[in-house]
Amino acid sequence: MSSVWNPDNVRDVAESVGIASLADNVVDELARDVDFRLAQVLEEALKFMRHGKRTTLSTQDISNALKVLNVEPLYGYESTRPLRFGEASLGPGQPLYYVEDEEVDFEKLINAPLPKVPREITFTAHWLAVEGVQPSIPQNPTTNSADLLPKGPNANPHLAAANGLDNVNVKPLVKHVLSKESQELFNKLSGALTDETNIEWQNAALAAIRTEPGIHQLTTYLLSFIAEKVTHNMKNLFVLNQMMKATEALLDNRAIYLDPYVAYMVPPVLTCCTGKNLGPTAQQAPSNASSETLNGNGVNGYSPGSFDHFNLRDDAASILSRICQKHSASNQGLKSRIARTCLKQFMDVGKTAGCHYGALRALISITGSEGLKMLILPNLKMYNDDFLAAKLADESTRRDAEKVVELLAGAFNHLNSRQPQTHGMDNLEAERERLNEKIGDVLTDLLIKKNWTKAAQFILQADVSI
Repeated sequence: MSSVWNPDNVRDVAESVGIASLADNVVDELARDVDFRLAQVLEEALKFMRHGKRTTLSTQDISNALKVLNVEPLYGYESTRPLRFGEASLGPGQPLYYVEDEEVDFEKLINAPLPKVPREITFTAHWLAVEGVQPSIPQNPTTNSADLLPKGPNANPHLAAANGLDNVNVKPLVKHVLSKESQELFNKLSGALTDETNIEWQNAALAAIRTEPGIHQLTTYLLSFIAEKVTHNMKNLFVLNQMMKATEALLDNRAIYLDPYVAYMVPPVLTCCTGKNLGPTAQQAPSNASSETLNGNGVNGYSPGSFDHFNLRDDAASILSRICQKHSASNQGLKSRIARTCLKQFMDVGKTAGCHYGALRALISITGSEGLKMLILPNLKMYNDDFLAAKLADESTRRDAEKVVELLAGAFNHLNSRQPQTHGMDNLEAERERLNEKIGDVLTDLLIKKNWTKAAQFILQADVSI
C-alpha cells in the first residue's frame, strides 16, 4: 500500500539530521507512520473545530490537537495573520512549499523611532465597590451613571445620593414572574385558609396544597404567608392551627422539593410549639366566659372544649419531628439545632409552663428515648426544684404545670414498657431518696404511685448527673 506522504521528504529530513542513506522499506514505513500521525492530529483538530461551532479549521485547532496528543506544539504561527506560502521547485514534479518571510528594509528599521519604554509594574489598592456602589475613580472608569446605583438589598442609598442618583428606582436583579392563574390560586388559597365560617373551603384549600403539583410555584409565597400569619396572630388559635395544617399539607405533597425551603419552614412551626403565650388571655375573653370556655378557647371562632394551645403545640412538635426525619440528610445539623433550641426553652425558668410543654414535646418527638436519657433526665432535678414545684403550688399555673407532668409521665410509661424485666426493685418506696436526688420529688411521687419499677431502675442506673 502506497502512502500519501512523499517518501522523498522522509529522505530529505533524514539527510538534514545526518543520516546519509535509508533502506527503501524503512522509508516506506516511516512515510506510512507520518500519514497515520497526520490523520490523528487532523481528527483531533476537527473535534475542536466542531465544538467551536466553526466550519473553518484554524491553526489554533491544530495546536490544541497537538497538546491533547502530548506532542510539543508549533511555535511562530498565529491564526490572526494569514500565512503566505511560497513554492520552489527541486526538479521536475517535485514542488517544495515554504512559508514566505516578510522582507524588512534594514535602513528603514535602523531609522525608525524607538518604541516607548514600558512603565514599571506597580501595585496599588482601591475600592472596587463600597456597599454595592462602584466609586467614581480613575481605577473604576464608567460611562453609564446607572452603574453607580446601589446593588443588592444591603446597599447604602446615601452613596447613590452623593452621586446625584437619589431619585432613581432600584430594580431587583432577579424577578420571579408569577402567572395570573397562579396569583389567583394563591389568593383563593390564602383566603380559604383564614376563613373561619366555611369549613368546606378550608378542606379544599388544604387538599389542593397536599396534592396539586402546580403548588410548587407558590411554595415561597405560601411559606411567607404562613410566617406572616403566625407572627401577627399569636392570640388567634384558629389562624395558628390553620397555618400548621397548611405546613403539614406542604410536607405531604410529594411533587414539591422542599429541601431548599426547610430553613424558612422551621421558624413558624417552632413559634407555635414553644411560644410563650399562645391563644387569648383571660383579659381578651368575654366577661361571662367560664374557665372551661377559656381552656377550650370559646373565642376566635372555636366552640368551648374544641381546641386549646396544648393541641397546637402537639401538632407543631409532630411537624418538627417529620421535618427532621425527612430533611435532616440534606440539611446538615438541622436536628441538632432544633433539639438545642427546644432544650434551651425547656430550661428557661422565665418561660411559661406551656412553652416548656411544647419544647419538651418536640424534644421527645425528635430525639426519642436517647434524648430522654442524655438531655432531659440530667436536668429534671434542677427543673423540679426551680420551676415545676412552684408552678404546681400556684393555682393560676397549676393546670399548665400538670400538663408538663402528664407529658413526662407518658415518657416514663413508654420507657417502663421498653425496659427488660427487673429484679430487686419490688419496693420503690425504699428508693425514694435516691430517686429524689435524680429527678425531684414531684416525679418521684409519680413513679412510686404508678409503680413503674423498670423506669425507676433505668433512671437510677443511668448516669444522669450534670
